[in-house]
Amino acid sequence: MVNARKVRNTFALVLLSVLAAAVRADVVMDWNARADAIATEKRLLPPVHGRVLAMMHVAMFEAVNAIERRYVPYRLKLVADRKTSGDTAAAVAGHDVLVALFPEQKSALDALLAETLDRVADGPVRERGVILGRKAAEGILELRSADGSDVTETYRPITTPGVYVPTVVPVSSTVSGYTPWVLSSAAQFRPGAPPSLTSETWTRDLNEIRDIGGLHSKTRTAEQTDIAKFWFLTGARTLNPIVQQVAAHKHLDLLDCARLFALTSMAAEDAFIAVFDAKYAFNFWRPVTAIRNADEGGDAHTARDAGWLPLGETPMHPEYPCAHCITSAAVAAVLQAVAGKDVGEITLTSPTAPGVVRRWTNLEDYRDEVSNARVWAGFHYRFSTEVGKDMGKKIGELTVATQLRPRK
Repeated sequence: MVNARKVRNTFALVLLSVLAAAVRADVVMDWNARADAIATEKRLLPPVHGRVLAMMHVAMFEAVNAIERRYVPYRLKLVADRKTSGDTAAAVAGHDVLVALFPEQKSALDALLAETLDRVADGPVRERGVILGRKAAEGILELRSADGSDVTETYRPITTPGVYVPTVVPVSSTVSGYTPWVLSSAAQFRPGAPPSLTSETWTRDLNEIRDIGGLHSKTRTAEQTDIAKFWFLTGARTLNPIVQQVAAHKHLDLLDCARLFALTSMAAEDAFIAVFDAKYAFNFWRPVTAIRNADEGGDAHTARDAGWLPLGETPMHPEYPCAHCITSAAVAAVLQAVAGKDVGEITLTSPTAPGVVRRWTNLEDYRDEVSNARVWAGFHYRFSTEVGKDMGKKIGELTVATQLRPRK
């Protein structure tokens, strides 16, 4: 006969273990939330925000992993006593990276760090955590000190002498020069050229986006319009809530949570590096340009619409491939590889579509929705979204296959 008291005690220990893991993992999420808040306040472009997150999360992973030693480190060779506070090490690593990048935020960051330190008893365990966290942050900051992120923007508008062109300079033209975290080069997964302007693919996809992606489209449904506006929000603020929900659903402990955020952050940042390499290599025109100049493309099946406008404001960089598609696919690939098919129900809201809530239980559905949204918004051709998804999947899978692997 089973001892009832023993069963109750065992259940209680399991419950306490799960709750303790969730509380400890919150350290990673606390610093992730603070980094996102800084990016929002400063209106950082997605690749810049992504660089911050990758540096912070890799530093936090390196610190905690040095204690538990369950995974191969990224680059640092840190050694720590097993009796070192992981919470402290992670918090200090996150704090020191953000202070180095945003020194004007030091007061607020110090206050957040103090909250974590106050939860850990004073003594050698905490002291070792502080030292370890500082070493991890110093190591990653040194590693990325010459990563090409400070190169001056020198985009040269195409014109003829004396002829006016729009004077807003495209963004992120130097991102392809950033040192990748995982890729061997920015061009490792550079795709083939976009389709010919006289091809069947071009005819099909230009006509599709003209009909469904226009500001005054009569074929786009109300739900498609909501989804298109929802995904006007881009970058890590759309990615991190999904990573957080998967980590919570899987009851990840501190190290596994730090690893998941580090992997997704590296994959997302390399996706930005790869996609902007391709964008500026091909310099392909956006739908608003192509549709207003369709009579000059050589395709008799794509009529010109002189007043066509997309549903939203077209992003200020070349069209091919789709950046939002590559980052969502990269993160989805990492999450699938680490968490498997069971990711629970993921929900997301967006400030660009108040009152709209999107839900998925399948990461592929999430990834495909992002791609559809860029067509429905009038920003990207269908072929560009498919190429972006393929590139992102490759980057995500490469990240998990080569980085932060379990020790044998």
